[in-house]
Amino acid sequence: MVVEELDRFIIGQHKAKRAVAIAMRNRWRRQMAPEALREEISPKNIIMVGPTGVGKTEIARRLARLSGAPFVKVEVSKFTEVGYVGRDVDSIVRDLVEVGVQIVRSELERDVRSEAKQRAEERVLDLLLPPAGEPRGFTDRPGEPPKPSATREKLRELLRAGKLDDREVEVEVDEGGLPGLQMVPGLPMGEQMGQQLSQQLRDMLSAFQRRKHKRKLKVGEAHELLANEEAGKLVDQDKVAREAVRRTEQLGVVFLDEIDKICSRENVRGADVSREGVQRDLLPLVEGSTVSTKYGPVRTDHVLFVAAGAFHLSKVSDLIPELQGRFPIRVELESLGVEEFVRILREPANSLLKQYRALLETEGVTVLFDDDAIAAMADAAWRANTSLENIGARRLHTVLERVLEELSFEASELGAREIRITAAYVHERVDGLLQDRDLSRHIL
Repeated sequence: MVVEELDRFIIGQHKAKRAVAIAMRNRWRRQMAPEALREEISPKNIIMVGPTGVGKTEIARRLARLSGAPFVKVEVSKFTEVGYVGRDVDSIVRDLVEVGVQIVRSELERDVRSEAKQRAEERVLDLLLPPAGEPRGFTDRPGEPPKPSATREKLRELLRAGKLDDREVEVEVDEGGLPGLQMVPGLPMGEQMGQQLSQQLRDMLSAFQRRKHKRKLKVGEAHELLANEEAGKLVDQDKVAREAVRRTEQLGVVFLDEIDKICSRENVRGADVSREGVQRDLLPLVEGSTVSTKYGPVRTDHVLFVAAGAFHLSKVSDLIPELQGRFPIRVELESLGVEEFVRILREPANSLLKQYRALLETEGVTVLFDDDAIAAMADAAWRANTSLENIGARRLHTVLERVLEELSFEASELGAREIRITAAYVHERVDGLLQDRDLSRHIL
């Protein structure tokens, strides 16, 4: 199932797809294993090696949507971009838990959505017809809420029918405050300070920051806003935190992109000290450690790590041996040729040709691509990758932009019409650039 879904968006790379599919299936199998053995089954981390633009990051992005588990993609290079300090690698786990919290909170809010909408409806009716203006009847008993008036019930019918959606009401909403206490990752007043503060103090600061702010909204918008607010109130936040931590520990997936950027290369000085330091910081995380988060301690023993890198200037063996050993599954991704480029243009559910057709159809222009034109664009992309830097499928973006540049510029003035893109049309706009190597370096 995972491979079939990935095939809808990514062409080729079956080895990588199979590897991640097996890894995800093993997560489920581990949950079904006897409890005594479950703790002993560790995830088999994966490292994907291949040129840029062949699908490594796209596999991770699609995997996140498929899994429904806490998933975070991290560019490892960001941990060295500020010299020898960089970001704290523990922030990877904290980000992962935050994703888990969002997933769990969304699920629990869906469960109470019906009740939240009822509460929001009452609040909207209060805004349209304040209860204080309703006289109590002789049959109402002291201490009991007043019976709904006929006017209120009539408004309720109109509200449910959507006939009041355009009326404006004034709603009080929560707004953040105290900009001086915002947490900035990488700074002493950021993550480190945030982790050192006690949970109670953070809660007090959070409550203090919440302040009411009045906004004028349409009734339809106000109803949705208040429904979201009521759903948040109905959800048990402690339960959210516990379940988010559990899912992060048992099902979490971390994608470490550009891991080759932290390799120490031979005969290179300077930032190599920083690179090796980042590897040693990542090692405990991948091996299994406990990270302090505002939702409680999180163990990374069973978090699945998927790493990827082009390794143009380095090799996997340039990583420190301890880190290499934590990625037992290595997958080589293949370079893309003309045939793959043709399939990438045609087959995926979100293919580039479909995207450009949809964009130009907004101007009334219907674009049709001949088979020969598609083959010519694929060939142009492959030749550009061969003679210049190999940037994989990303070259197709550049070629298509070049081919359709004039049409995109004039589309608003053409009116409703059908335009066919032929092979001659493609060659006319691309071949000259490919022949001029100096010019192609700047344009293609």
